[in-house]
Amino acid sequence: MSKTAIFPVTFNPFTIGHYSLVKRTLTIFDSVIIAMGINSEKTYNEKEIEENRAHIQSLFEDEDVKVITYTSLTADMVKTEKASCIVRGIRGITDYEYEKNMADINKELFGIETVFLFSDIKYSHISSSLIRELKRFGKEYNHLLPEK
Repeated sequence: MSKTAIFPVTFNPFTIGHYSLVKRTLTIFDSVIIAMGINSEKTYNEKEIEENRAHIQSLFEDEDVKVITYTSLTADMVKTEKASCIVRGIRGITDYEYEKNMADINKELFGIETVFLFSDIKYSHISSSLIRELKRFGKEYNHLLPEK
């Protein structure tokens, strides 16, 4: 039986840290679903979402990675996709505290396991918000994005 991990995300943009995490997850699981959460209370450009989804999918053309969007509760999406677990990246103690709390909730309320992978040290300082900030001030950020 193949094991699928779900990587639920709200990132924009997809960084080299995210890319590294997916590649490392593929060494543990047979397949990965990158699930882009869409907050129904926010306004999104549907074309931009689809372009982002397609771009991320193109980074993993020859691998068992599927990129989807979802608007439901993450736990419901995990069950719908018949995934084995949720995978989350941890950059530091602040990430850990938040993610541990979410993992406890998912386990207690929904019976869903979470696997934590610590980020590669060379990417632990990178975040989508950092890239958005660099972009806003006209600074170079492309080296923080995965290349196709």
